[in-house]
Amino acid sequence: MEFVESDDGPPFRRPPALDDRIWRHPSEIGVAEAHPGRLVSHRTVWVAAAVAALGASVLSAGLVIALGGVTTREIASGQTVTTTASSPPATVVELVVGIAERVRPSIVQIKATRTGAGVSGSGVFLRPDGHVITNYHVVDNASNLTVVLSSGREMPARLIGSDADTDTAVVKVDGGPFPAADIGTAVTLKVGQTAVAMGSPLALAGGPSVTVGVISALHRTVRTRGSTTPLHDMIQTDAPISPGSSGGALLDGQGRVIGITTAVAVSDVGPEGLGFATAIDVARSIADELIATGKATHSWMGISGRDLDGATAHDLNLDGAVRITSVVPDSPAAKGGLADNDIVMALNGKPLGSMGALVAALRQYRPGDTVTLDVMHDRERSMKTVTLVERPEGQ
Repeated sequence: MEFVESDDGPPFRRPPALDDRIWRHPSEIGVAEAHPGRLVSHRTVWVAAAVAALGASVLSAGLVIALGGVTTREIASGQTVTTTASSPPATVVELVVGIAERVRPSIVQIKATRTGAGVSGSGVFLRPDGHVITNYHVVDNASNLTVVLSSGREMPARLIGSDADTDTAVVKVDGGPFPAADIGTAVTLKVGQTAVAMGSPLALAGGPSVTVGVISALHRTVRTRGSTTPLHDMIQTDAPISPGSSGGALLDGQGRVIGITTAVAVSDVGPEGLGFATAIDVARSIADELIATGKATHSWMGISGRDLDGATAHDLNLDGAVRITSVVPDSPAAKGGLADNDIVMALNGKPLGSMGALVAALRQYRPGDTVTLDVMHDRERSMKTVTLVERPEGQ
C-alpha cells in the first residue's frame, strides 16, 4: 500500500519499499509535514486521538444505558447472574456468602440419646411449623431428642416417623414459625454444578458449618455400615461432610435444598473425601408421608436383580439394564409373567441403566398403580404389565 497526497490536507512522504522485516524504525514511517499556512504537530495528533476515544466511550455508555445497563454471565452452578453496569459482577464466593446467611438459620443440630449414650446429627426445617427432616440413623432407637437452633437455643423434639430404606426421618419441635429452607429438585442436576453442604459437624457449638464443592456424580448406590439395605439414587459430592453433619442440607448454587446428606465414603486408610446425599425429591416425598401417616409406604413388585454385566450389555447393544435373579412366587411380578434371567430395559418407557434406577423409578408409584416393563428373554422382547402392591413385612 502506498500513501498519496491529498488535495485538502498536508502532503505525506512515500514510505520506503516493503521488505521482509517484521519491525520498522520510527524514521521509516511516513509523518505528516506542515502544510503551508497550517501547523500540524504531534500534540494535534494526540488531541484528536483523545477526542475520538472520548467519543467512542460516550457512544458505548449510551448504548449500555439504552440497553438498560444489564449484563449476564454464567457461573459454575449453571445459575445466570444478572448485574448492572454500576455494580461489579457477583462472584461464586459472594454467592456462597449470601447462601450461608440466608440458609444457616434453617439448619439445626439434633442431639439424640440412646441407651445412655449421646449422638449428634443435623436436620433441616422442612416447614415453618417445626417439622425437621433428618436421617433415620440419627434418630433410630433414640429415647430423647433435642433440637439446637442456629442461635444456640435448645428445644425438646419428638419423633414423627422414620424410614430405613431411604435413611429419612422427621422430628417435630413446637412453636414457630421457624425459617423453613427453600426446597429445590435433584431431577435437573448435572455433574460439575456447584454444591454447598450445611450441617453441624462434631457437635460443635456456634451454628452450622458451610462447605463448598461440586456435584461429583449422580445415581450412586451406596452400602452403609450396619445396614443390609443399600441406598439407591444417591447424589455424590466432594463438598466436605464430617461426622455429625448427617441429616443436613446439600444445596445448589441458588441455595435450594437438593439433597439430605447421609453418608461419607470411608476406606481402611480413612475418609475418601466423598459424601452422599439422598435426593430431596425422594426424601421430601417420604417426609410428607411420614407427617401425614407416621409411616412410609413402599411399592413392591417382587423381584431381586442386579445390574446387567458389561459384556452382555455390549452383546445386546444396550447401555445398561437389569437382570432378574429371582421372582417371588405369587408376587405381582410372577403374576405379570416375569421370570428368572429376564432383562428389564425400561419402566413405562423410561430406560433403566441399573437395579438402583429400577428401585428409584418404583418409588414414584403407589400401591395399586400399574406399570409396563420392556423385557427381553432369550433375545426376544416383550411388554409385561405389573400391578404394584404394598411391600409385605420382611420383604
